[in-house]
Amino acid sequence: MSTVTNIQDLRAIAKRRVPRAIFHYADRGSYDEVTLKANKADLAAIPLRQRVMIDVSERSTATTMIGEKVSLPLAIAPTGLTGLFHGDGEIHGCRAAHAAGIPFTLSTMSICSIEDVAAAVDKPFWFQLYVMRDRKFSESLIERAKAAKCSALVLTLDLQIQGQRHMDIKNGLAVPPKLTLANALDIATKPRWAMSVLMGKRHSFGNLAVRQEADSLTTLSQWIAGQFDPSLSWKDVEWVRSIWPGKLILKGVLDVEDAKIAAATGSDAIVVSNHGGRQLDGAVSSISALPKVVEAVGDRTEIWFDGGVTSGQDILKARALGARGCLMGKAFLWSLAAGGQAGVAQAIDIMRRELDVSMALTGVKDIETVDRSVLAL
Repeated sequence: MSTVTNIQDLRAIAKRRVPRAIFHYADRGSYDEVTLKANKADLAAIPLRQRVMIDVSERSTATTMIGEKVSLPLAIAPTGLTGLFHGDGEIHGCRAAHAAGIPFTLSTMSICSIEDVAAAVDKPFWFQLYVMRDRKFSESLIERAKAAKCSALVLTLDLQIQGQRHMDIKNGLAVPPKLTLANALDIATKPRWAMSVLMGKRHSFGNLAVRQEADSLTTLSQWIAGQFDPSLSWKDVEWVRSIWPGKLILKGVLDVEDAKIAAATGSDAIVVSNHGGRQLDGAVSSISALPKVVEAVGDRTEIWFDGGVTSGQDILKARALGARGCLMGKAFLWSLAAGGQAGVAQAIDIMRRELDVSMALTGVKDIETVDRSVLAL
């Protein structure tokens, strides 16, 4: 691996190593990508307050998220198709997260199944759920998460209808990857990826392939396409709460009124997120929505931040604005594609070191004491 100093270096390596369609799935957003760009720009525009001559010789980035000890306020976000960025990608990501002392979230739309990951690691992980039209199947996923001893359930709220992602359509993204002349030529230049993914045993959605009705990949794909449910309501959150006994995290809240309803469900954390700019284009950036949500319900539940986290400084800024913790999605996939488990470990270490140095230069010794005073606002 070439010299890597930041997450953008890992992104550049990922771009070279995985097929175009796979890279764009992680990298791009919906429609004109206004929200995707705002996530990055609005974070970058927040100034930090430099302080000097303060004893910061002893520093700590350790904290908790929903009562779980973490080495820094960061968790790996649920990401679909993870196993297409690197063979057994979910397993590699979970192992790297656990070794670094942060949580890992497995997506419903993962390539490795809940059981695959549980058999490969020795610590609990989190599971992300989409409530689908087939409620019995959704319930079965919850039961499988219980059996795997998942320590939290992350319920995604903002995918009742999928936003159109132009690049996925133009690239002909498919699961499993389809060999057309165009992408065959692309894949031919990515031998490491082909050996890792195409020659592995997992190519489709591991959590969904158990459906007896899905007797072919075509049938499974058709079933998935029809499963996102525009009729979802807060009653479905109550239903999930009634059958899931553990910690519940609600992901995908931007609006204060929605945050108030979410807090009233008894959730243990709310993730302020716009799905990485991949759903409603033109929605506000996650970082601009964060302070309002914190002010409205931060005394009732933990508030987390998701949306463009690619550095330790992003974590510091989100923490200063009231987030208990952050999720990294795109940065996780880039680092996984760049170097597998070692790449993910490197990304987490980069963020930890950036957070530590930025804390020192803003005069902070302990992440628990970070507040708005570290911002030059």
